[in-house]
Amino acid sequence: MVVELQHKVPGAAEANVVALSSGKHVVWLTVDGSLHRGALSAAASYVIATAADTARTKGIPLVIQMESSGADILEGIAALHGWGTAAKALADCSGVVPTISIVTGPAVSGPALLLGLSDFVVMTEDAYAFVSGPTMVVEFTGIDVSTDELGGAGTHARHTGVSSVVVTDLEAATLWLEDLLEYLPTGVDQLAPVQPTSDPDDRLTPEAGDLIPTTSTGSYDVRHVIESIADDGVYFEMKSWWASNVVTAFAHMAGYPIGIVANQPISLAGTLDIPASQKAARFVAFCDAFNIPVLTLVDTPGFYPGKDLEWRGMIRHGAQLVFAYARATVPRICVVLRKSYGGAYIVMDSKEMGNDLCLAWPCAELAVMGAGQAAAILQRRATPEERAEFEADYSARLLNPYIAAERGYIDAVIDPADTRREICAALHMLRDKRERLVSRKHDNTPL
Repeated sequence: MVVELQHKVPGAAEANVVALSSGKHVVWLTVDGSLHRGALSAAASYVIATAADTARTKGIPLVIQMESSGADILEGIAALHGWGTAAKALADCSGVVPTISIVTGPAVSGPALLLGLSDFVVMTEDAYAFVSGPTMVVEFTGIDVSTDELGGAGTHARHTGVSSVVVTDLEAATLWLEDLLEYLPTGVDQLAPVQPTSDPDDRLTPEAGDLIPTTSTGSYDVRHVIESIADDGVYFEMKSWWASNVVTAFAHMAGYPIGIVANQPISLAGTLDIPASQKAARFVAFCDAFNIPVLTLVDTPGFYPGKDLEWRGMIRHGAQLVFAYARATVPRICVVLRKSYGGAYIVMDSKEMGNDLCLAWPCAELAVMGAGQAAAILQRRATPEERAEFEADYSARLLNPYIAAERGYIDAVIDPADTRREICAALHMLRDKRERLVSRKHDNTPL
């Protein structure tokens, strides 16, 4: 790394504008955990705020390497005031420059909340983060819990969705960061650079269609579909351990960086639940903020049913995904691979949500629900033979994609072998897309 500018509080925090090995510049902020376990003084928080302001004004990504046990108790209210200043500065970066946090030790209390403000969070295997630690948990609830169970890297990767990835050490985190930045622009006023590729735009992808099972209930790994259509078969997945029923990843197609949202049939049959809705919505919102086209690959039978999900706010969180797509102005391409039922049909960037191109494979099924579900409701008192006849007729009349194409709900039914060619052609066509934004202070996303 080559240091260009420097701002430092000895033993607490240090901020530099540096050049990574890839040649890209970032503002790199280090919160040092070697002194008072990284307790944030007012001065250290001022360095954080200064680093965030520098990244925002220079239009380059902000990287925060975090090791902190929280606000400095010995400073009292001054430390809290400083942390608030840092949090405000980081929030001001949202949607202006990419923000990435690398946690290499503790991130406790206020510093933990800074992770929630970041676009991406990398945690090393021995890192941990929580708002209230094990001591507070046992004091208030009587439940004894370990640091790792409460807020370890694995916990945040699998259960909370805070961590984008878990790596072995800082060196691995830096390599991951450099790979990520290959897909991102430096800031909101820029486009991510087009990467040269020897992979032809018109390469046929018959292997993509071969992945779909012959039965509608069969499963497959949608990552293989992504591999088949992406440039050189390379993609960069985010939060692979959390909400595995939806895949979010960056890739290049025709050299253009794109964000991919795909239902994952091998996990919960590709249904949408609260974590999946949150994961996909935040990813779509990030892509929209930084001018990255979104490709949506659809294969879902609907929302996962259950009292627990409904009580925990499936309506609000499902609406987050609706909202993210509805307000997105970047190029948006949707491909229905197989199932697209009910409310999930709407939220997975259907034509009605305003996408630019909606395609479907011949095996696609677009309807309110599947034949079996419809028979269970409409043919409750029918004999098995009558139900089987109803399901066959329902499938033939209502589930095929050509009915939706006739009505303009999808733009074309394509051979799976032509998927890459059609998407690349659309990306070339949409590269100059611009939408006039509605005049308002800001929207009110359902949280």
